[in-house]
Order: sequence, then structure tokens, then C-alpha cells
Amino acid sequence: MRFTRTEIPDVVICEPQIFGDERGYFTETFREDKLDAFLGFDIDFCQDNESKSSYGVLRGLHYQLAPYAQTKLVRVITGSVLDVAVDIRKGSPTFGKHVAVELTGENKKQLLVPRGFAHGFLVLSEEATFAYKVDNFYNPECDRGIAFDDDFLNIDWGIPIEVMKLSEKDTKQPVFEKASYFNFKDKLYV
Repeated sequence: MRFTRTEIPDVVICEPQIFGDERGYFTETFREDKLDAFLGFDIDFCQDNESKSSYGVLRGLHYQLAPYAQTKLVRVITGSVLDVAVDIRKGSPTFGKHVAVELTGENKKQLLVPRGFAHGFLVLSEEATFAYKVDNFYNPECDRGIAFDDDFLNIDWGIPIEVMKLSEKDTKQPVFEKASYFNFKDKLYV
């Protein structure tokens, strides 16, 4: 598995090695020892999630506050999505910046979205199956979000807003300026 830091160094692209022939392929989608060695600390994933969505579905930008903050390791099994991580760690040199990566069932790339980041994705293919690991359980009292179309964040989702499909929850998220943040100096991995 190859790991590459993005423009926001704490967000990491993980690319598995794919062994293929005329019968199909094999790949390791997760290696705890290699990821922990690359990061320099341990992440203990406790839950796997999966969603299936159609073209134009946008889910996000979501996160959970401490003590239920989550690291996510996200990937696409089938289809294609634009995956976005937004730094919401006040005091961080990249506070308010985002990383956008296309994840597909074919490229097998994964994105590690650490605690202290809001996360969302937009389906670019006819449909997509999206899977992710988290290192903390869902807690509705700590569940938060940010408006996907916030002017300050200026995320280019790549398709017109008119064709996007959002949940009622995601149409009512606050703008970045009114969101709850993390403190960059806090230890988020304890």
C-alpha cells in the first residue's frame, strides 16, 4: 500500500497494490500495521459503514465533536465520487481549506479523513457504493455539519447545484463561520 500526503498533510491518500489477471484482481484494502507506521500513531477502527447512492447525491459535510470525533478511511467499491475533507481545526495553518479527490471503484484510492475535519462526497457516476471505516461510534448529540455550498469554502463540486440531491438535514447545515470547530492544539488521537 502506498500513502501520499495531500496539500493538507494530515489528509492522506491510500493506494493499494492491485494484483490482476484475466480472472479479475486481488487487493488488500486495509493494513493496520502499514497505516499506523506511516502515520506514527495507532488508529483503532471500530465500525464499517456502507452507502449506495445515485448520481448527484451529496452527503455532507459531516463530522462529530469530541468525545465522539471520528477518523474515517473512505473508499468507493463501485462508481465514482468526489470526496472532500475540510480542515475545521481552529489555529491550524490549513484551517478552512479543503482537499477534493476523485475516488472510484477502478482507481481503488482511499482517503484518510482525520478527526478535526468535516467530510462529504458527491456521486459522479450513475450510482456508487461508498464504504468507510470509523474509529468512533455515531453519537447524535455530537453530530454536526457545514453547508456544502458555503461561499468561504468555495468547493467546486463539479456539477450544478440544481441537479444535486440532498437530505433535508444537509439543506439546513450552518455556514462555515457559524460551525462548531476543533482546536488545533488539542490532542485529537487520545
